[in-house]
Amino acid sequence: MAVTVETDPKLQQDGGAAAAADSSDPPQKAELDAGALFVLESKGSWVHCGYHLTTSIVAPPLLSLPFALTLLGWAGGIVSLVVAALVTFYSYNLLSLVLEHQAAMGRRQLRFRDMANQILGPRWGRYYVGPIQFMVCYGAVVACTLLGGQCMKAIYVLSKPDGTLKLYVFVTIFGCFMLILAQIPSFHSLRHINLVSLLLCLAYSACATAASVHIGTSSSSSSQPKEYSLPGDSTQDRLFGIFNAIAIIGTTYGNGIIPEIQATVAAPVKGKMFKGLCICYAVILATFFSVGVSGYWAFGNRADGLVLSNFVDNGRPLVPKWFVLMTNVFTILQLSAVAVVSALINLRKYP
Repeated sequence: MAVTVETDPKLQQDGGAAAAADSSDPPQKAELDAGALFVLESKGSWVHCGYHLTTSIVAPPLLSLPFALTLLGWAGGIVSLVVAALVTFYSYNLLSLVLEHQAAMGRRQLRFRDMANQILGPRWGRYYVGPIQFMVCYGAVVACTLLGGQCMKAIYVLSKPDGTLKLYVFVTIFGCFMLILAQIPSFHSLRHINLVSLLLCLAYSACATAASVHIGTSSSSSSQPKEYSLPGDSTQDRLFGIFNAIAIIGTTYGNGIIPEIQATVAAPVKGKMFKGLCICYAVILATFFSVGVSGYWAFGNRADGLVLSNFVDNGRPLVPKWFVLMTNVFTILQLSAVAVVSALINLRKYP
Protein backbone atom coordinates (compact mmCIF):
# COMPACT_ATOMS: atom_id res chain seq x y z
CA MET A 1 0.00 0.00 0.00
CA ALA A 2 2.91 2.35 0.56
CA VAL A 3 3.84 4.65 -2.32
CA THR A 4 7.35 5.95 -2.94
CA VAL A 5 7.74 9.53 -4.13
CA GLU A 6 11.06 10.13 -5.87
CA THR A 7 12.66 13.51 -5.50
CA ASP A 8 15.90 15.10 -6.55
CA PRO A 9 18.63 14.36 -3.92
CA LYS A 10 19.75 17.99 -3.88
CA LEU A 11 16.20 19.14 -3.22
CA GLN A 12 15.87 16.62 -0.42
CA GLN A 13 19.14 17.73 1.16
CA ASP A 14 18.50 21.43 0.82
CA GLY A 15 14.82 21.24 1.63
CA GLY A 16 15.19 18.89 4.59
CA ALA A 17 16.79 21.52 6.82
CA ALA A 18 14.18 24.06 5.79
CA ALA A 19 11.41 21.56 6.50
CA ALA A 20 12.83 20.71 9.92
CA ALA A 21 12.98 24.36 10.87
CA ASP A 22 9.58 24.95 9.35
CA SER A 23 7.97 22.05 11.23
CA SER A 24 8.98 23.40 14.63
CA ASP A 25 8.69 27.16 14.38
CA PRO A 26 8.24 28.67 10.90
CA PRO A 27 9.55 32.21 10.47
CA GLN A 28 6.17 33.39 9.17
CA LYS A 29 4.34 32.12 12.26
CA ALA A 30 3.28 35.60 13.32
CA GLU A 31 1.54 36.09 9.97
CA LEU A 32 -0.50 32.89 10.13
CA ASP A 33 -4.23 33.02 10.84
CA ALA A 34 -5.97 31.40 13.81
CA GLY A 35 -6.70 28.18 11.92
CA ALA A 36 -3.05 27.65 10.99
CA LEU A 37 -1.83 28.46 14.49
CA PHE A 38 -4.32 25.95 15.91
CA VAL A 39 -2.77 23.00 14.05
CA LEU A 40 0.85 24.20 14.18
CA GLU A 41 1.85 22.86 17.60
CA SER A 42 3.99 20.13 16.02
CA LYS A 43 4.72 17.87 18.99
CA GLY A 44 2.68 14.75 18.16
CA SER A 45 3.87 11.20 17.57
CA TRP A 46 2.52 8.54 15.20
CA VAL A 47 0.37 7.22 18.05
CA HIS A 48 -1.26 10.64 18.39
CA CYS A 49 -1.87 10.58 14.62
CA GLY A 50 -3.78 7.34 15.12
CA TYR A 51 -5.95 8.94 17.80
CA HIS A 52 -6.70 12.01 15.66
CA LEU A 53 -7.41 10.02 12.49
CA THR A 54 -9.71 7.62 14.32
CA THR A 55 -11.78 10.46 15.75
CA SER A 56 -12.06 12.20 12.37
CA ILE A 57 -13.17 9.03 10.50
CA VAL A 58 -14.71 6.54 12.96
CA ALA A 59 -17.86 8.27 14.23
CA PRO A 60 -21.46 7.36 15.16
CA PRO A 61 -22.57 7.53 11.47
CA LEU A 62 -21.06 4.01 11.24
CA LEU A 63 -24.25 2.92 13.03
CA SER A 64 -26.06 3.57 9.72
CA LEU A 65 -23.99 0.95 7.84
CA PRO A 66 -26.57 -1.86 8.39
CA PHE A 67 -29.09 0.36 6.59
CA ALA A 68 -26.62 0.84 3.72
CA LEU A 69 -26.25 -2.92 3.42
CA THR A 70 -30.04 -3.30 3.14
CA LEU A 71 -29.87 -1.23 -0.05
CA LEU A 72 -26.98 -3.25 -1.53
CA GLY A 73 -27.50 -6.80 -0.29
CA TRP A 74 -24.87 -9.13 1.12
CA ALA A 75 -22.52 -9.25 -1.88
CA GLY A 76 -22.78 -5.60 -2.86
CA GLY A 77 -22.55 -4.40 0.72
CA ILE A 78 -19.45 -6.37 1.68
CA VAL A 79 -17.68 -5.53 -1.59
CA SER A 80 -18.48 -1.83 -1.14
CA LEU A 81 -17.10 -1.80 2.40
CA VAL A 82 -13.88 -3.53 1.31
CA VAL A 83 -13.36 -1.37 -1.79
CA ALA A 84 -14.03 1.84 0.16
CA ALA A 85 -11.50 0.80 2.82
CA LEU A 86 -8.79 0.06 0.23
CA VAL A 87 -9.40 3.20 -1.82
CA THR A 88 -9.49 5.57 1.13
CA PHE A 89 -6.44 4.04 2.81
CA TYR A 90 -4.46 4.37 -0.42
CA SER A 91 -5.70 7.94 -0.98
CA TYR A 92 -4.93 9.10 2.56
CA ASN A 93 -1.46 7.56 2.45
CA LEU A 94 -0.74 9.08 -0.96
CA LEU A 95 -1.87 12.51 0.20
CA SER A 96 0.38 12.19 3.25
CA LEU A 97 3.38 11.36 1.04
CA VAL A 98 2.65 14.37 -1.17
CA LEU A 99 2.60 16.61 1.90
CA GLU A 100 5.93 15.13 3.04
CA HIS A 101 7.39 15.80 -0.40
CA GLN A 102 6.21 19.42 -0.38
CA ALA A 103 7.60 19.97 3.12
CA ALA A 104 10.97 18.54 2.03
CA MET A 105 11.09 21.22 -0.67
CA GLY A 106 10.36 23.96 1.85
CA ARG A 107 6.67 24.38 1.00
CA ARG A 108 4.88 23.07 4.07
CA GLN A 109 1.09 22.92 3.74
CA LEU A 110 -0.96 22.93 6.91
CA ARG A 111 -4.51 22.63 5.57
CA PHE A 112 -6.50 21.74 2.47
CA ARG A 113 -6.87 25.45 1.84
CA ASP A 114 -3.09 25.83 1.75
CA MET A 115 -2.89 23.04 -0.82
CA ALA A 116 -5.53 24.76 -2.94
CA ASN A 117 -3.61 28.04 -2.75
CA GLN A 118 -0.57 26.40 -4.27
CA ILE A 119 -2.36 24.21 -6.83
CA LEU A 120 -5.20 26.48 -7.95
CA GLY A 121 -4.04 29.90 -6.81
CA PRO A 122 -4.85 32.14 -3.81
CA ARG A 123 -8.30 33.15 -5.02
CA TRP A 124 -9.50 29.59 -5.55
CA GLY A 125 -8.03 28.47 -2.25
CA ARG A 126 -9.47 31.30 -0.20
CA TYR A 127 -12.84 31.84 -1.89
CA TYR A 128 -13.71 28.34 -3.14
CA VAL A 129 -12.00 25.43 -1.34
CA GLY A 130 -11.90 27.14 2.06
CA PRO A 131 -15.60 28.07 2.17
CA ILE A 132 -16.66 24.63 0.88
CA GLN A 133 -14.71 22.85 3.60
CA PHE A 134 -16.04 25.34 6.12
CA MET A 135 -19.66 24.67 5.12
CA VAL A 136 -19.23 20.89 5.06
CA CYS A 137 -17.71 20.75 8.51
CA TYR A 138 -20.10 23.38 9.86
CA GLY A 139 -22.87 21.04 8.73
CA ALA A 140 -21.07 18.15 10.46
CA VAL A 141 -20.99 20.13 13.70
CA VAL A 142 -24.71 20.90 13.44
CA ALA A 143 -25.51 17.26 12.64
CA CYS A 144 -23.40 16.00 15.57
CA THR A 145 -25.12 18.44 17.92
CA LEU A 146 -28.58 17.35 16.77
CA LEU A 147 -27.66 13.66 17.01
CA GLY A 148 -26.18 14.23 20.46
CA GLY A 149 -29.40 15.91 21.56
CA GLN A 150 -31.44 13.02 20.18
CA CYS A 151 -29.34 10.47 22.07
CA MET A 152 -29.73 12.49 25.27
CA LYS A 153 -33.49 12.62 24.78
CA ALA A 154 -33.58 8.85 24.15
CA ILE A 155 -31.88 8.32 27.51
CA TYR A 156 -34.35 10.71 29.14
CA VAL A 157 -37.38 8.95 27.62
CA LEU A 158 -36.10 5.51 28.68
CA SER A 159 -35.53 6.66 32.24
CA LYS A 160 -38.66 8.83 32.46
CA PRO A 161 -41.30 7.80 29.89
CA ASP A 162 -43.75 10.50 31.01
CA GLY A 163 -41.18 13.32 30.89
CA THR A 164 -42.15 16.65 29.31
CA LEU A 165 -38.76 18.00 28.18
CA LYS A 166 -38.53 18.68 24.44
CA LEU A 167 -35.71 17.87 22.02
CA TYR A 168 -34.47 21.48 21.80
CA VAL A 169 -33.59 21.40 25.52
CA PHE A 170 -31.18 18.51 25.01
CA VAL A 171 -29.75 20.05 21.83
CA THR A 172 -29.04 23.21 23.81
CA ILE A 173 -27.37 21.24 26.61
CA PHE A 174 -25.18 19.37 24.15
CA GLY A 175 -24.32 22.61 22.35
CA CYS A 176 -23.21 24.23 25.62
CA PHE A 177 -21.01 21.20 26.28
CA MET A 178 -19.44 21.70 22.83
CA LEU A 179 -18.86 25.37 23.62
CA ILE A 180 -16.84 24.43 26.69
CA LEU A 181 -14.72 21.86 24.82
CA ALA A 182 -14.11 24.36 22.01
CA GLN A 183 -11.87 26.41 24.29
CA ILE A 184 -9.03 23.89 23.84
CA PRO A 185 -5.99 25.91 22.63
CA SER A 186 -4.54 23.59 19.96
CA PHE A 187 -5.19 20.43 18.01
CA HIS A 188 -2.33 18.69 19.82
CA SER A 189 -4.20 19.34 23.08
CA LEU A 190 -6.97 17.04 21.80
CA ARG A 191 -4.75 13.95 21.92
CA HIS A 192 -6.09 12.73 25.28
CA ILE A 193 -9.71 13.42 24.31
CA ASN A 194 -9.19 11.59 21.02
CA LEU A 195 -7.70 8.59 22.84
CA VAL A 196 -10.88 8.42 24.91
CA SER A 197 -12.84 8.85 21.66
CA LEU A 198 -11.06 5.82 20.17
CA LEU A 199 -12.00 3.71 23.18
CA LEU A 200 -15.59 4.97 23.07
CA CYS A 201 -16.10 4.11 19.40
CA LEU A 202 -14.84 0.59 20.14
CA ALA A 203 -17.22 0.44 23.11
CA TYR A 204 -20.46 1.47 21.39
CA SER A 205 -19.59 -0.60 18.31
CA ALA A 206 -19.08 -3.65 20.53
CA CYS A 207 -22.40 -2.88 22.26
CA ALA A 208 -24.24 -2.51 18.93
CA THR A 209 -22.71 -5.75 17.62
CA ALA A 210 -23.51 -7.69 20.80
CA ALA A 211 -27.08 -6.41 20.88
CA SER A 212 -27.59 -7.29 17.20
CA VAL A 213 -26.25 -10.82 17.72
CA HIS A 214 -28.43 -11.27 20.82
CA ILE A 215 -31.55 -10.09 19.01
CA GLY A 216 -30.73 -12.10 15.89
CA THR A 217 -30.34 -15.35 17.84
CA SER A 218 -33.46 -14.84 19.99
CA SER A 219 -36.58 -16.24 18.34
CA SER A 220 -38.90 -14.09 20.46
CA SER A 221 -37.05 -10.80 20.14
CA SER A 222 -38.80 -9.51 17.04
CA SER A 223 -42.41 -9.62 15.89
CA GLN A 224 -41.44 -9.74 12.18
CA PRO A 225 -39.33 -12.26 10.23
CA LYS A 226 -36.01 -11.29 8.69
CA GLU A 227 -35.79 -10.71 4.93
CA TYR A 228 -32.71 -9.90 2.86
CA SER A 229 -34.35 -8.93 -0.42
CA LEU A 230 -33.52 -5.48 -1.77
CA PRO A 231 -36.20 -2.89 -0.90
CA GLY A 232 -38.06 -1.07 -3.64
CA ASP A 233 -40.88 -2.03 -5.99
CA SER A 234 -39.15 -0.91 -9.18
CA THR A 235 -35.72 -0.88 -10.78
CA GLN A 236 -35.62 2.90 -10.40
CA ASP A 237 -36.24 2.71 -6.64
CA ARG A 238 -33.51 0.09 -6.22
CA LEU A 239 -31.09 2.12 -8.31
CA PHE A 240 -31.63 5.21 -6.16
CA GLY A 241 -31.20 3.00 -3.11
CA ILE A 242 -27.84 1.78 -4.40
CA PHE A 243 -26.62 5.34 -4.92
CA ASN A 244 -27.88 6.25 -1.45
CA ALA A 245 -25.97 3.35 0.09
CA ILE A 246 -22.76 4.22 -1.77
CA ALA A 247 -23.10 7.81 -0.53
CA ILE A 248 -23.52 6.59 3.07
CA ILE A 249 -20.46 4.35 2.85
CA GLY A 250 -18.39 6.99 1.06
CA THR A 251 -19.14 9.74 3.58
CA THR A 252 -18.55 7.35 6.49
CA TYR A 253 -15.03 6.62 5.26
CA GLY A 254 -14.19 9.98 3.71
CA ASN A 255 -13.69 12.31 6.68
CA GLY A 256 -9.92 12.16 7.15
CA ILE A 257 -8.35 15.61 7.64
CA ILE A 258 -4.85 14.57 6.62
CA PRO A 259 -3.12 18.00 6.22
CA GLU A 260 -4.30 19.32 9.57
CA ILE A 261 -3.36 16.13 11.43
CA GLN A 262 0.01 15.86 9.71
CA ALA A 263 0.76 19.45 10.73
CA THR A 264 0.64 18.37 14.39
CA VAL A 265 3.38 15.75 14.00
CA ALA A 266 6.85 16.44 15.36
CA ALA A 267 9.76 16.34 12.90
CA PRO A 268 10.83 14.12 11.26
CA VAL A 269 7.39 13.34 9.86
CA LYS A 270 8.43 10.53 7.51
CA GLY A 271 6.52 7.29 8.13
CA LYS A 272 4.51 8.54 11.10
CA MET A 273 1.28 9.15 9.23
CA PHE A 274 1.40 5.67 7.71
CA LYS A 275 1.64 4.13 11.18
CA GLY A 276 -1.20 6.35 12.37
CA LEU A 277 -3.31 5.23 9.41
CA CYS A 278 -2.64 1.61 10.35
CA ILE A 279 -4.02 2.27 13.86
CA CYS A 280 -7.04 4.04 12.41
CA TYR A 281 -7.86 1.32 9.89
CA ALA A 282 -7.43 -1.42 12.47
CA VAL A 283 -10.23 0.34 14.39
CA ILE A 284 -12.23 0.74 11.16
CA LEU A 285 -12.03 -2.97 10.41
CA ALA A 286 -13.09 -3.79 13.96
CA THR A 287 -16.07 -1.40 13.97
CA PHE A 288 -17.42 -0.81 10.45
CA PHE A 289 -17.57 -4.46 9.46
CA SER A 290 -18.79 -5.82 12.79
CA VAL A 291 -21.62 -3.29 13.12
CA GLY A 292 -22.61 -3.40 9.45
CA VAL A 293 -22.64 -7.18 9.09
CA SER A 294 -24.20 -7.99 12.48
CA GLY A 295 -26.89 -5.31 12.12
CA TYR A 296 -27.90 -6.44 8.64
CA TRP A 297 -27.83 -10.10 9.67
CA ALA A 298 -30.03 -9.44 12.72
CA PHE A 299 -32.65 -7.17 11.14
CA GLY A 300 -32.43 -7.78 7.40
CA ASN A 301 -34.02 -5.11 5.24
CA ARG A 302 -35.82 -3.71 8.33
CA ALA A 303 -32.57 -2.15 9.60
CA ASP A 304 -33.21 1.50 10.42
CA GLY A 305 -31.05 4.45 9.49
CA LEU A 306 -29.58 4.23 13.01
CA VAL A 307 -29.29 0.63 14.14
CA LEU A 308 -29.87 1.64 17.78
CA SER A 309 -33.50 2.30 16.84
CA ASN A 310 -33.93 -1.41 16.07
CA PHE A 311 -33.21 -2.30 19.68
CA VAL A 312 -36.73 -1.18 20.61
CA ASP A 313 -39.71 -2.93 18.99
CA ASN A 314 -43.06 -1.16 19.40
CA GLY A 315 -41.90 0.44 22.64
CA ARG A 316 -40.53 -2.85 24.01
CA PRO A 317 -36.74 -2.98 24.50
CA LEU A 318 -35.26 -6.09 22.88
CA VAL A 319 -32.20 -5.85 25.12
CA PRO A 320 -31.97 -4.73 28.77
CA LYS A 321 -32.79 -1.07 29.27
CA TRP A 322 -29.48 -0.38 31.00
CA PHE A 323 -27.67 -1.74 27.93
CA VAL A 324 -29.48 0.69 25.63
CA LEU A 325 -28.71 3.55 28.03
CA MET A 326 -25.03 2.62 28.18
CA THR A 327 -24.73 2.44 24.38
CA ASN A 328 -26.34 5.86 24.00
CA VAL A 329 -23.99 7.36 26.61
CA PHE A 330 -20.94 6.01 24.76
CA THR A 331 -22.33 7.44 21.51
CA ILE A 332 -22.98 10.88 23.02
CA LEU A 333 -19.49 11.14 24.48
CA GLN A 334 -17.80 10.16 21.22
CA LEU A 335 -20.03 12.55 19.30
CA SER A 336 -18.67 15.38 21.41
CA ALA A 337 -15.08 14.56 20.41
CA VAL A 338 -16.01 14.32 16.70
CA ALA A 339 -17.88 17.62 16.81
CA VAL A 340 -15.00 19.37 18.57
CA VAL A 341 -12.48 18.21 15.95
CA SER A 342 -14.70 19.41 13.08
CA ALA A 343 -15.47 22.68 14.81
CA LEU A 344 -11.96 23.63 15.89
CA ILE A 345 -10.23 22.67 12.65
CA ASN A 346 -12.63 24.56 10.42
CA LEU A 347 -14.26 27.29 12.47
CA ARG A 348 -10.83 28.72 13.30
CA LYS A 349 -9.99 29.17 9.64
CA TYR A 350 -11.08 32.77 9.77
CA PRO A 351 -9.66 34.80 12.68
